Parts: sequence; C-alpha cells; structure tokens
Amino acid sequence: MNEPVILWQVIAAYIFALTGGAVSVAVKLSHQVLCALISLAAGTLLGVTMFTLIPEAWQIGAPWWWIAIAAASGYLLFLLVSKYVHHVCPACAASHFDADATRHFSEIAIAMIAALAIHSTSDGIALGVGREIHGGETGAWSLFVALCIHKIPEGLALGSLLIGAGFGRAATFGWVAATEATTLIGGAIGYYWLGQSSMFWLALLMAHVGGGFIYLAAHAVLGELLRHGKQLVLTSFLIGVAIIGFLNLWLRMLGLS
Repeated sequence: MNEPVILWQVIAAYIFALTGGAVSVAVKLSHQVLCALISLAAGTLLGVTMFTLIPEAWQIGAPWWWIAIAAASGYLLFLLVSKYVHHVCPACAASHFDADATRHFSEIAIAMIAALAIHSTSDGIALGVGREIHGGETGAWSLFVALCIHKIPEGLALGSLLIGAGFGRAATFGWVAATEATTLIGGAIGYYWLGQSSMFWLALLMAHVGGGFIYLAAHAVLGELLRHGKQLVLTSFLIGVAIIGFLNLWLRMLGLS
C-alpha cells in the first residue's frame, strides 16, 4: 500500500473516534445501545487478530513460540496498564464507571487519558506499519475496518464518561480530540520509524498488537456479560467477528491478497 493510502487510513480512524465523541456530546445513548456497540467492536478486534494479525505473522515465517510470546506480551501490557493505571479502553471502562468514580473523576482523569493514549498509539502503529507487514491489501484493509468500527464506541464511551463527570460539551469534545490524536502519533511512528524494521520484528510487533486486541475483546465482552443480557452481548460480538471474517474472504476473492 502506498503512503497516501496509509496516511488516509490513520486519519480516517481518528475521524471515526471524533465522530463517536461528537455523538456522545450531542445525544445521550442508552447503555443497551452502547453495550451492543462495545460488543460489536470487541468482535472486530478479535476477528482481525484471528484472521489477519496472527496468520500473517505466521506466514512471514516467525516461529510460533515467538508469535505466542509477542501476543502474550501485548496482552500483559494492557493487563498491567488496566490494573495499575486505568482501563486501557474507555469502551471497556464504561461499565465500571459508577457514581463514586464520577465524584472522584478529577483524581483519575490523567490516568484514564494516559491509558487510552497507550491504546490509541498502538492502534496507530498497527495501521502505520501496514504497508510493510502485509503482502497484499487484505490484511491492511481488514485491520482498518476493525479499528474504525472500534473507534466509534471508543469515542462514544470516552465522551459519555466525561459528560457524566460534569464536563461541558466543548471541553468533552476537546478532550476526546486531544486524547485520540495519539492515534495519529502512533501512525507516524509506525510508518516513518518502525516500518523500516525487518519483517521478522514487524511480524512480532503485529502479534504483540494482536495480544492487546485479545485483551480488549475479552475484557469488554466479559464485563458486559456480567452486567447485561447475554444474548445482546454475544450476538453483537459474533457479528463483529463475522464482519472481519467475511471482509477477509471478500477481499481475497477480489484478488487483494
């Protein structure tokens, strides 16, 4: 994939997050709707890991144990950040954001923003190195679609949490825009710096990103299952997985592989 397409994908992912933030400022969504969106997004992240990131790391020739270690490191990173800093994804944190957290939001705002910055930087890096890691365009486009679907409820959840904490509409959108801008930073790092690495290390990087996606998917779905209707959560989640699976199949049929 050429430079304009990669840069356009990174910018588009950022715009999707801003769209979610704008909707949260303009409309108060029911938690049932947000739950469905979170579960759908979680499914796309798991789908892109299953159908794109791990298989392509394997096809490049990285030994399976290195891929497993890289994926585990991505999972562990997000686990540690979520445990000791704040929930890595605001969409996952939405179910845990109670009245007490609202009253003490000023104490956790910096931690939340830092955790999401790590998450969004990872998203941008994954898109930025796409031109090198993918032999064709199938994986790059399925990753792009998964991240864009994920960014909408991410922006929605972050905006909703800030509105719930008493932030004004303008301030809320400003925080969403500033925080999600780390996606652009990650894209630049991936494209202009990490993209020069060997294919072996790029494969491990994508497996590492995949491990983080597995954590986000599992944490989001389990959190929603414990609090809301299982049918809604599982149906939305499976639709998300299916979207990426069918997208990969369709792109391969078109010859973009």
